[in-house]
Amino acid sequence: MTGMFGSIAAIGAGLAVLGAGLGIGRIGGSAVEAIARNPEVSGKIQTTMLIAAALIEGVALFGVVVGFLGAKA
Repeated sequence: MTGMFGSIAAIGAGLAVLGAGLGIGRIGGSAVEAIARNPEVSGKIQTTMLIAAALIEGVALFGVVVGFLGAKA
């Protein structure tokens, strides 16, 4: 039973990383599109993009740690 729970926890950690990758990719694509439409505010857009990407990265790291802790239980 422990092996099954560890596998499910590992899948959960992988899904957290996948979701973060998709989210950061979407933020990057939207930022590039916004800068292309309005290049005068590129500094503000980049700052907002980096803050959002860092927050997503933090949540993903938290998900991975929880997944790995669950895999060792």
